[in-house]
Amino acid sequence: MTDIAARHRTVATPLGEYTVAAEGAAITGIWRRDQAHFPGPDRLGTDAADDALLDEATAQLLAYIAGEREEFDLPLDPRGTDFQRRVWSLLAEIPRGSTTTYGRIARTLDVPRASQAVGGAVGSNPISIAIPCHRVLSSTGAVTGYAGGEETKRALLTLEGVELP
Repeated sequence: MTDIAARHRTVATPLGEYTVAAEGAAITGIWRRDQAHFPGPDRLGTDAADDALLDEATAQLLAYIAGEREEFDLPLDPRGTDFQRRVWSLLAEIPRGSTTTYGRIARTLDVPRASQAVGGAVGSNPISIAIPCHRVLSSTGAVTGYAGGEETKRALLTLEGVELP
């Protein structure tokens, strides 16, 4: 059953508990439990046990974390400002196993002094992992600033074959 209303499901993974949310025919969120920017109940909607879209998103998330899937094939609808959506669009283009920096994203957006604003947009990405915000590093290559925790960011990058300092 797919409903128009906001709905969610909690998923236990080897990286911790995640909440996957949808509204209509699109995924609107994948958050690690207790991460920064975890939404309130109004945004999550009802707990949905019988939902084909959430079933598919859950299966893809688990397969990705298990190293059995390299990318997501889901309809995504991240909710945010125009600037955030522009940043998230660039995140979606970072290939698996690659990284970029906040500054590089700012320069690509033609706002070279907006690294901190880019960092804020990256940190508020509502669809973590599927929109790969974990692939963004500091200008020095350091693993910093992940809403789900730096240990989770390191685990995801390691899973993707990124060599970390």
